[in-house]
Parts: sequence; structure tokens; C-alpha cells
Amino acid sequence: MSENTIIIVGLFILAIVSGMLGLGVAFAAVPFLSLFLPDLVHQVQPLTLMLNGLTALFATFGFARSGYVDWSKAIPLVVVTTLAAPVGAYLVQFIGQNYVWFVYLAAVTYLAYNLFKPVKKDAARQENFKLALILAIPISILAGFLGIGPGFLLMPTLIILGFEPKRAAGINAFAVTLPSFSALIPHIGTMQLDYQLTLILLIVGAAGAFLGARITSLYVPGNRLKQMFGVLIVIMTLYKIYTLLT
Repeated sequence: MSENTIIIVGLFILAIVSGMLGLGVAFAAVPFLSLFLPDLVHQVQPLTLMLNGLTALFATFGFARSGYVDWSKAIPLVVVTTLAAPVGAYLVQFIGQNYVWFVYLAAVTYLAYNLFKPVKKDAARQENFKLALILAIPISILAGFLGIGPGFLLMPTLIILGFEPKRAAGINAFAVTLPSFSALIPHIGTMQLDYQLTLILLIVGAAGAFLGARITSLYVPGNRLKQMFGVLIVIMTLYKIYTLLT
């Protein structure tokens, strides 16, 4: 099996799983693609930002068909995330890759903790959307810095602030679409991509994300999916740490 075939098949699987959570594929795709592409800032990040925006968009379509996208909250949230994400993408141009990986691993730790932590069911629990809007600003700046889109932190944040998991996934999917593309802007002049492979990955990622969102909407409990995704990103990140140390 060729390297490109492995990349395509692996990205399709990651797109399905990330589409299930409405996260966009970038958070899992960064450590996966970095196994094959050596330059984090100029190869991996531009590609994962494109993939993240497209997979999040198609995940939004999947969740919207089942009524899980609250547009009254998703639209103002996407405005905030879109404006804040390019700040981090600009800053990363001036920082060494080792420091970027350090921040990434810290973010992985936070995400894994929130994915595995049980969500308490409380009928009286209120959604704190105002706080979600405020927290979306630093989350989006950090996401632009890492080249992964804000969904990886925004999704568990919405759950912590009282949103039901599938509803949070639907809002999150739309909220991370535009900032993924806006964070791509600072990379346009320096990115180094294989455009034929990129086109194939975009098509495969979009199909996988839509399929994943529909699977979640119709069949799969949210808590189980969160745990599956947590295991997946932890395994890939640990492997990336191994490659960095050897």
C-alpha cells in the first residue's frame, strides 16, 4: 500500500470520527499527517485548516438534517471565532515548531480530560451562552496558533457550560467552519502543498464528516463517541511524541 493511500484511508476514518463530534478533522489530522509531512507550519497546518473547514461544514449539514444546529447561537459564535482565529495563525509564523508542539500537547491533555470526564445530567442546568462567546475568543486564538480550528476546545467547553452533547456538536460544527478558513489566510503565501493529494483529501474528508454526523444524529450515544475520539487522539499524539524523541 502506497503512502498516499494510507494518508487517504486514514483521513477518511478520522473524518468520520471527528464528524460524529462536530469537531472538524484537524485536531486528529495534525499528528496523523505529521507522520508523513515534515513541516508542521508550512505543510501540515495549511492542509489541516482546509480540511477542518470543509469537514466541519459537511458535519453541519449532517447535524442540521436532524435538527441539532441552533442557528441563533451558532451564527454569533461563528462571527467571534472567525475574527479571532487569524491572530493565532499569524503568531505561529514567528515561533519554533517545538514550542508549537508543546502547546499542542497541553491542549491534547485538556481535551482528553474533558472527553473522558462524565457529564452530569441535570434537568435544571442552564446553557451559559454569554460565557461561551467570551471563552470563544482565546480558544480561537489558540486554535489558529495550532492550525487546527477552535472546535477541539469549543466542543467540551459548550458541554461544560450546559449544552447537551449532540446539540453542542451541531453548534460547534458550524462555529468552526469559517474560522478554519480565516486562520488559513496567514499561511497562503508560505504553504507548500501537493495539490492533487489535497483535492482528494478534501473530497474524502467531506464525505467522511457528513457520514459521521449522520451516524451520531441517528444512532450513537454522544458520551460513547467522546470517549472513542479521546482514545484516538491520545494514541496518535503518543506516537508523535515517540517520533519526536527518536
